[in-house]
Amino acid sequence: MAGTSPSGNDLTEVKQLGMWASITSLGYIFWLVGGMELVERIAYYGVKASAGLYAKSPVSEGGLGINLHDYGIILAVWALLQTFIPVISGGISDRVGYKETIFVSTIIKISGYLAMALMPDFWGFLIGAMLLAAGTGIFKPGIQGTLVLSTKRENTSMAWGIFYQVVNIGGFLGPLVAVHMRQLSWDNVFYACAAIISLNFLFLLAYKEPGKQDRLERARKVKSGEIKQEALWRDALRELKKPVVIYYMLVFAGFWFLYNSLFDVLPIHISEWVDTSIIVTSLFGPEGTSNGILQFWLGLNNEGTKVMPEGMLNINTGMIMTSCFLVAAFTAKYRVTTAMFIGCLLSIAAIMLVGVFNAAWMIVLAIAMFSFGEMMISPKKNEFMGNIAPEGKKAMYLGFVMLPQGIGWTLEGYFAPKLYQIYASKEVFSREDLIIRGMSQADVDAIPQGEAFTRLVEFSGMQAQELTHLLYEAHNIGMAWYIIGAIGIISAVGIYLYGKWLLGLQRQEAALQGQPA
Repeated sequence: MAGTSPSGNDLTEVKQLGMWASITSLGYIFWLVGGMELVERIAYYGVKASAGLYAKSPVSEGGLGINLHDYGIILAVWALLQTFIPVISGGISDRVGYKETIFVSTIIKISGYLAMALMPDFWGFLIGAMLLAAGTGIFKPGIQGTLVLSTKRENTSMAWGIFYQVVNIGGFLGPLVAVHMRQLSWDNVFYACAAIISLNFLFLLAYKEPGKQDRLERARKVKSGEIKQEALWRDALRELKKPVVIYYMLVFAGFWFLYNSLFDVLPIHISEWVDTSIIVTSLFGPEGTSNGILQFWLGLNNEGTKVMPEGMLNINTGMIMTSCFLVAAFTAKYRVTTAMFIGCLLSIAAIMLVGVFNAAWMIVLAIAMFSFGEMMISPKKNEFMGNIAPEGKKAMYLGFVMLPQGIGWTLEGYFAPKLYQIYASKEVFSREDLIIRGMSQADVDAIPQGEAFTRLVEFSGMQAQELTHLLYEAHNIGMAWYIIGAIGIISAVGIYLYGKWLLGLQRQEAALQGQPA
């Protein structure tokens, strides 16, 4: 008998099947939604991984040519919409149907990518980001609700692990598409992503919603008055008031601040301060590689002489893509909150490493450490909320998963680029150095956004690599990352205390039912 609390949430931790037994127990609908998620993630991360680079790239190179403050505004709005819309859209998916909401979301996302391509300025990118955020916020609960209904409690750990691995295959391929498309022109990135997400219309033709008859029967009873159905907002609000949900939101928000800085700020940091040609030289010699296949899969520039920032970031998704199911099998032996706590600690250590070192191989190590931490915490959040959700509210609770991510990402989206601009922006430091070297304030102000370092190289007559080293040594670049890491430490303490509190609840319920915790 499952341990259901008086609030209706099932807090029992069910013993999981073995790895191969779990995999073979998953039905075709699970793999179908995995394919839809794969397509959606390729398109999404094609934009997400390169958004910061696009924002700071000068207009003369086809970029937005905006400062990081304005980029932070776009990120904050994007985050706010994408993570809070599922709180409502999850409940709508439960009532209207998953297939219908997935279809609508795909149309909205296509519109977002096209807006980014056709309006290459601040407002165009903001509108595109808002559409993309809305589409993603509607898409997620339907996909994840389908997954929950197509799995059993005995195989949820492996199901979420595999699903997260599939997500990261998309997360791996998307940035590679962006790397090579943006070297042609930035608008090609957005057109390619619009074409890719359109493939989900084909998947929808084969999609069959699990539990549809139960949903329709419930709708019939509601319509006939046999069952009273509350207003969706009131129903969601009542669930949100439960302590197990409130505390979850608060303690995990800090981790999502940490997590999103990896995608929003680290690519900018790598492009400005990390000499990735060292990695290519170590692997292929000083001439690099002209092999087009290697250039694509490693995320190299067209000359094959350096790793592009998206290629570096792909260490994260590449590791998860190849090993997430192994970590899922390992963490299935532990309590969910214990696994998430350890994962948070690993991620904090990785962020601190980024602050301390700018050597390319140390950044590789930091991204690898972060990846292991992410594998321990991110799939578990869905497993946890899917398991404790009352019947008929699975997608609603999986929408709630986005709340701490919404808080963390919105705050990170607004403040992390600001922190970077204050403590680590090469653009800002270059303008300051130009004034020190004798250029007038008026001439410095006239330099287009994103071109200050290029002008500094010309004005000083020094090599770009030498100037980068001088600017790095003259400023405390790591401070931005130390502050981000400190936020993660606060979150880790919260996760530890939340885990202890939850264990106490489980023991109380087990004692009432005469079961071991």
